Amino acid sequence: MKNYNQEDILVTGVGITSSIGQGKAAFTDALLSGSHAFGIMSRPGRQKDSAFLGAEIDSLAIPELFPKRFLRSISFSGQVALTTLYEAWQEAKLEEVDPKRIGLIIGGSNIQQREQVLIHDDYKDKHQFLSPTYAMSFMDTDLCGVCTEKFDIKGFAYSIGGASASGQLAVIQAAEAVRSGQVDVCIAIGGLMDLSYWECQGFRSIGAMGSDRFATRPDLACRPFDRDRNGFIYGESCGAVVMEKERSAKMRSINPYAHLQGWGICMDGNRNPNPSMEGEINAIGTALKIAGKSAVDIDYVNPHGTGSGIGDEIELQTLRACGLDHTYINTTKSILGHGLSAAGAVEIIATVLQMKAGKLHPSRNMDNPMDDSFNWVHDNYTSHKIRNAISLSLGFGGINTAVCLGS
Repeated sequence: MKNYNQEDILVTGVGITSSIGQGKAAFTDALLSGSHAFGIMSRPGRQKDSAFLGAEIDSLAIPELFPKRFLRSISFSGQVALTTLYEAWQEAKLEEVDPKRIGLIIGGSNIQQREQVLIHDDYKDKHQFLSPTYAMSFMDTDLCGVCTEKFDIKGFAYSIGGASASGQLAVIQAAEAVRSGQVDVCIAIGGLMDLSYWECQGFRSIGAMGSDRFATRPDLACRPFDRDRNGFIYGESCGAVVMEKERSAKMRSINPYAHLQGWGICMDGNRNPNPSMEGEINAIGTALKIAGKSAVDIDYVNPHGTGSGIGDEIELQTLRACGLDHTYINTTKSILGHGLSAAGAVEIIATVLQMKAGKLHPSRNMDNPMDDSFNWVHDNYTSHKIRNAISLSLGFGGINTAVCLGS
């Protein structure tokens, strides 16, 4: 039985911008074909006597309704957030909703680091000429201001940080806001975490980011759940998820993607980046309890799966302990890379788009799986109608999140 969720929360609109495509159609096609954009990153501010690997957005098609002068005053993360939100907004027909009944949550903290490094370098000898807009733009909450201004959102807006679980945490908090009646519609955005060479070096130094093993073959570097995994590979992405109750969606004749049936959040009580099997099990258990589901009801898992040495191992142990080793599993990060703050929202979008397509995307570079007994989707997409899915996100600082989605 459901614990409290009297009326399921519906996913009624999505927007996606990623290295493999902008917009749902391009993204879905690339996802199902296993396309990728991995290489040596070239965006200004990403390298300094280095050759960090990653997947970058090739070009950003920004809707013409946003003035160019305004766009020049905001960060790349802000431009991507606006563009991604526009797609979700249009699909969910949010222009028909009272602006005071719409909320917005941006998932991510410290997400504009590259822009700040570039500004600091440009003005290090002339800081007195720094643009006054810097006083606003260096804060992640500026993305809230940018989006609420351009879309006339007047309910509430705030940013929320949960490291690599930020995007999924934003989805969960948005669902809670709708469930409680705080707003009728809430949008969760997994913000694009715009890394500079400082963050890349930091992740390399701590052993989290992929090393030089695949320096000459970037296409082989991102390999979650493979025995030759060597850490995560970064990938630029941003996702927007619109959520509301059924009676609200019916007023605009919206055909939802999925039901957001249950969710769980659990802390490990540990600042460090090492994962906790107990925490992951607790998050999954809470999500299933709220959803009124058991493990046998789940037929697909979209895992966190970064390519981490210890993280992937603990996650597989968790899935087995939770009785989820029978489900189909693929690895979205093997195609997109790790979007960090965006990952949880983007992977929920990948899940609901697979629900709609009736197909599961392939997993790249799973040449030698850690455990062959799991029901992996390998080199090609698999036709499968998802009934109930679990999506997982984990983050530094010991945060574990899980979301249960039903078709």
